[in-house]
Amino acid sequence: MAVTIQDIANRVGMSIATVSRVLNRDPNLSVTDKTREKIYEAAEQLGYKKKSFKHSLKKVAFLYWFTEREELEDVYYQDIREGISEQAETRSLNVSVYTIEDGLDAVDPQADGIIAIGRFTTEELDRLYTITENVVFIDSSPDEERFDSVKPNLKHIIEKMVEFYVRNQHVSIGFIGGVDLDLDHRKTLTDIRETAFRQHANRLDVLKENAIYIAERFSVEEGYKMMQRAIEEHGENLPTAFCVASDTLALGCLQALNERGFDLPSRVNVFSINDSHVSKYVSPPLTTYRIHTNLLCETAVDLMMERLVDKRKISKTVYVSSTPIYRKSTKEIVK
Repeated sequence: MAVTIQDIANRVGMSIATVSRVLNRDPNLSVTDKTREKIYEAAEQLGYKKKSFKHSLKKVAFLYWFTEREELEDVYYQDIREGISEQAETRSLNVSVYTIEDGLDAVDPQADGIIAIGRFTTEELDRLYTITENVVFIDSSPDEERFDSVKPNLKHIIEKMVEFYVRNQHVSIGFIGGVDLDLDHRKTLTDIRETAFRQHANRLDVLKENAIYIAERFSVEEGYKMMQRAIEEHGENLPTAFCVASDTLALGCLQALNERGFDLPSRVNVFSINDSHVSKYVSPPLTTYRIHTNLLCETAVDLMMERLVDKRKISKTVYVSSTPIYRKSTKEIVK
């Protein structure tokens, strides 16, 4: 027999109206946390089927470790921020957002869990671990032994892009990417997308070192600069295809190619990653791998709930698949 709100009200000695408003998280209801906890515990003990109430008193900190400039330069981060906010709303999570400007000192030391995106030093990672062992990273895996993580498989995406070009008879393939950062030693690192391109292009015998351009940042401006440099250095021998590490870089690449009169995609093909909101509106519309940010955020919350509710201790690293979206910046000859 299904448990009803009346059953819960009888157990806690409160009115049906109060129990219903608590379980449905009525923002206009003024009751103490102790009262809410009493209702939630009774509902769980009785096997009430509405699940969301179980997590609403858990405190989850969302560390959004990017500056406003970084978000403006790459809307991918904005999509993640909005995705976590949406998950918090739809799944009744008590999430507090902290930015890099706030710093770690602002994070609630009583947080039950932490979801984070951005770069952190080893010292900062250790500090997070002292706050709570329930930590989930989005888009990176800084310590797979201690922390959960969920991210797109960028290596696989780049390999598929190279294979697409080879299948479509391109023998001159360029790459435009950016750098990763090692905050501990204050130096740049080779990004996984560049490494994947070099390895797979070499494996398929299409690697040309002089057609690889690495920007200082993942921005439209840097993409424009890198493609301008490629055009100046190669002239009429410019590669017929480019793998580009992000849509923001690719938008700058398209601008440079259009200004210099290159016919896309008959002369030059561009394939990138993210499928940002503007990618289908540029000229020509951008072929790109769609990163399912909604699924990244949903999975991050799933991992957090496994730790908070199911008490899982063994860490997980989850890869989320991406989908190629073919538009007019590439020309497909062979399916």
